[in-house]
Amino acid sequence: MGKEKTGGIYFKVSDRDRALIEQKMELANVHNMSAYIRKMCIDGYIIRLDLPELDKCAKYLRAASNNLNQIARRVNSGGGYYPDKIDEIQTALAENRALFGSILEQLSKIN
Repeated sequence: MGKEKTGGIYFKVSDRDRALIEQKMELANVHNMSAYIRKMCIDGYIIRLDLPELDKCAKYLRAASNNLNQIARRVNSGGGYYPDKIDEIQTALAENRALFGSILEQLSKIN
């Protein structure tokens, strides 16, 4: 469970300030103003990583997980397994390792 919020901080802003806040929220791809203001007050910045490789990694992990579940169901029901499915999983995991290497390289360049 998340931390219960019991106190509040309230302040007023001009229309111009609110528009600037909303503009910066949009740039950070944040839709919850309270969360945005809280994060900015506590940390002073928001890091938004746009890494398409993460989407590819998620795709490969879903495929590998799906194939693994199919194999487990087949084996648990008394059936055999298909070596080509195991090869697919190994290929997906190898591609994931390469993508994660690329992602880590990109992250290491952030100052």
